[in-house]
Amino acid sequence: MRATQSRSTVLDGVVVPAERMVRSLPVGPSADPFVFAVFANFELLISAVYLGIAQRALELAAAAARHRTSLRAGGRSIAEDPEVRRRLAEAAILLDGLDAPLLSAAADVDALADRGQRWFPSLAGVKIRTTEAALRIVESAVRVAGGSAYARRSELARLYRDVLAGLFHPSDDASAHAAFAALLLGPVPPRD
Repeated sequence: MRATQSRSTVLDGVVVPAERMVRSLPVGPSADPFVFAVFANFELLISAVYLGIAQRALELAAAAARHRTSLRAGGRSIAEDPEVRRRLAEAAILLDGLDAPLLSAAADVDALADRGQRWFPSLAGVKIRTTEAALRIVESAVRVAGGSAYARRSELARLYRDVLAGLFHPSDDASAHAAFAALLLGPVPPRD
């Protein structure tokens, strides 16, 4: 992934015939099925992308641990180093908890399950948990692989750059927290 430009397009005086309109909705939260479909599929797609990045990073880290040796360890494989083993195990534990919520949400979307007001916060939560955990997993993988992971030709260097993009895809951390807070506490009343 590479950064792209995000520019606004302003259409002044454009007339769209009524038969060409898909929806005309007010700004703000919406229970509209079209809006839900776009949001749900985007959040699930983004989550799946970052889950895949995390899986691949962990595979590469395990391979690096098996093949790297350390003078500090008498020339033995770093796979025997307790700290490396703990770091990889911690990443694997994080990874192990990511696919079930994603698969559950995807199955519920497919089944048209009724999660009511929980849908938007729940989908945002899946995306946030997946991208944040993927970032931690890839960082652990880079630490295990060592300096070679920084090289331009390194797949881990690419995965590290790619996983950072998850921070910028919607929903972001602040909007996910706001959605759950509104679900739990109600909306923030307007200020005068």
